[in-house]
Order: sequence, then structure tokens, then C-alpha cells
Amino acid sequence: MNTITWGIIGCGDVTEVKSGPAFNKVPDSSLVAVMRRNAAKAQDYAHRHHVPVWYSDARLLINDPRVNAIYIATPPSSHEEYALAALAAGKPVYLEKPMSLDAKQARSIDEAVNRHGGKLVVAHYRREQPIFKKIKQLLDEKAIGEVRLVRLDLFKPPLTEDELATPKTAWRVDHSIAGGGLFHDLAPHQIDLLYYFFGDVARSSGIALNQGGQYATDDMVAGTISFKNGVLFSGAWSFNVAPDLERDQCEIIGSEGKISFSVFDHQLLEITRQGRTEVMAFEKLAHVQQPMIERVVNYFLGKATNPCSAGDGVVVMELLDSFTAK
Repeated sequence: MNTITWGIIGCGDVTEVKSGPAFNKVPDSSLVAVMRRNAAKAQDYAHRHHVPVWYSDARLLINDPRVNAIYIATPPSSHEEYALAALAAGKPVYLEKPMSLDAKQARSIDEAVNRHGGKLVVAHYRREQPIFKKIKQLLDEKAIGEVRLVRLDLFKPPLTEDELATPKTAWRVDHSIAGGGLFHDLAPHQIDLLYYFFGDVARSSGIALNQGGQYATDDMVAGTISFKNGVLFSGAWSFNVAPDLERDQCEIIGSEGKISFSVFDHQLLEITRQGRTEVMAFEKLAHVQQPMIERVVNYFLGKATNPCSAGDGVVVMELLDSFTAK
């Protein structure tokens, strides 16, 4: 094939700006079909985004001969089902994060990729964004010497009563749909970057608590990772702090300096060496997934390597599970 013709399963909020428009903006790619269980919403999305075909049944989209690649953007509870169906139909898959509800489902998906000889990319799209590619370059060049320690904090206020009463936000703290609440929603981006930066894991552990009691999933998680290259990571995630204590910060500390950045407000990168701090600024992306989607298209066309394999996704899910295991 010379062009990737995409079908989206789950054309919800994440596809409105972050990803959906990018499928028509990268070379050799076009969005030809969308699916949502609510037929009226599927039709509305198709009309607003000028997509020629819409469905309310995922099986019809998967088996549409006009569609040669599938983007699964549903909540995690249905990722395994749709990924297995698409792979069985011989279609490559771009799968939203978190990869699945847990590591067991992630391994099932990875096994299906191998069984069918298929292609699957997990949407850990920050790997392809300029700021994080720059951090990877700096680390590879040993710009701060040998990395010793990584510290990460993500603190957010609790969901409001209105958010808990609104289905499009409330599902994120429903264990049966999201897996592990807001931690499982946000931490995969951070944990995947650590794996992308530092490679194989020696061991990991953590503790998870429900401190606020507003919903059934945990709102406080702490975790550590020892990487095989000797780097030690320590992270804390709290979704129950006062608004003025909100924090999104990661520090990579080396033998000759440190790199500081935010994962979610990712426009500034600070490099401190010999008592001096250099600040690099990065432009905000119109569609945050576009660089990854371009790489995915090239991978599906046989022009590039896989930017984030199913096996990589399994590692991330295993780390999440090791932090939250009871």
C-alpha cells in the first residue's frame, strides 16, 4: 500500500484536536472512517471533520475494505477486544494509552501481534515531540554526565462534584473502564518517557492509596524504579491536593548537572551545569500526536521502525501494576 487510510474506533474528545485532524495532515495518510457507539455523535464527528464514512459498530469499520489501518481511541476497557479484532483482520493498529486495563491484557495484545505477524504502535506520542527528543539527545550525549537520579512529582486537585457527575470525565476514575483512575490515565506518558530515556528495568515497586475517598480508585501513588544502567527513579502522584499546590515537574540529576522539565506543560526545558542554567523554549504543537502519527504512517508503510511497540507498552503496564499492586 502507498497510503494509510485510517479508521478511528472511538471518535471522542481525545480525537477532536490532539490526534484526529493530524491523520489528514501527515503525508501518505487520510482519515476515511470513524466509529462511535452513539450513531448520532459518530455522524456529527464525521460531518464536522469531513470524514466520508461513519459507523456505530466497530466490526463494520474494522472490516471495511476502504480502511487499511485502525486507530483505537476508546477507553482502556475495550482496547484488548478491538486490538485483537483488528489484528485478526490483518490491519495494523495505533492504540491509545494506557495500552490496556492491566499488564495481563497488554501481554495478550502483544501475543496477538506476534501470532498474526501484525503491526501495532502504542500511542506514547511524547517520544516523538521535539522537547522529549531533545532530552533524549542530551542524555545520549551525556550533557549532564552520568545520570544518577530522576525525581518526578505530579500533583493535582481532586475532581470536582460536577466532573464526577459528568460521564466524559467520571469514567477516568471508574476502575472497570480506566483501570487505575487518574494515575493510569496520566502516568503512562511519564513512565514511558523514563523507559524511552533509560531502557531496561531491573526492579520496581510502589504503594497506592485512596486518601480522599471520593471515588473507588487510588488518588495517591508513589513508586520507584531501578534501571539496569544504574539510574534510580522516584515518583509521587497525588490527585488530592489544594489547587495552589498543583505541580508537574521532573528532574534528571547527573554527575555534572541536571535537566528539569514538565511532562504535560512541555514548552520549557532547563539544563543546569556548573551553576548556570540554560533555558530552551519549544513551540506548542497544534496537534500533539502529529509527530508520532507521521512516524506511525512511515512504519506502517515500511519506511521506518516502530516508534513504540506492543512490547514497550507491556513494560509500561507492568510498571504501573507494580506501583499499584495491593
